[in-house]
Amino acid sequence: MNEWVGRWPGSLVTDARDGAMLEAEFEERLRDSSRLAFGIAFGVLRNRADAEDVAQEAFARAFRRFRQLRNRDRFRAWLTRIAWRLAIDRWRADRRRAAREDAVADAAPCSTEDFVIARERSAAVWRAIDALPAKLRIAVVLSAIEGHDTREVARLLDIPEGTVKSRLFLARKSLAERLQWLK
Repeated sequence: MNEWVGRWPGSLVTDARDGAMLEAEFEERLRDSSRLAFGIAFGVLRNRADAEDVAQEAFARAFRRFRQLRNRDRFRAWLTRIAWRLAIDRWRADRRRAAREDAVADAAPCSTEDFVIARERSAAVWRAIDALPAKLRIAVVLSAIEGHDTREVARLLDIPEGTVKSRLFLARKSLAERLQWLK
């Protein structure tokens, strides 16, 4: 019995040190990637406050599961996927809520014709982006909206550059077809 008692304090200290080292490593990786999660969320949600909330939730989930991440060099890609999924979930919930609220808000008057046209065009573009399959949509958001180059998008999504190029081509083609009336 005494042999076990002698082991406990050492193992607790070791676990505490490992936990502190793990936390320090997480903080370092998060510093390098903190804007990324916000950018992904903002690209999906187009609302700063919601994007900040989603980014914070992504950080919290990543922290809770960081110990399980096998390849720490893939942290940015992993965080991207977490933020993307959370943002999509929030977007879907917001879309359902907005549909309910739109029934009431349709009676609101518009101030100018130009404002209405610009708003309609913007909404049409975002509807077209939202209608893309998720694989194409994330490539467009990361590339066209967030401004990442093809190599960075490939790294973030953990896919080959050729796949990113193919997805961007298909997304642009689909968007051009859906938005040809805007020309």
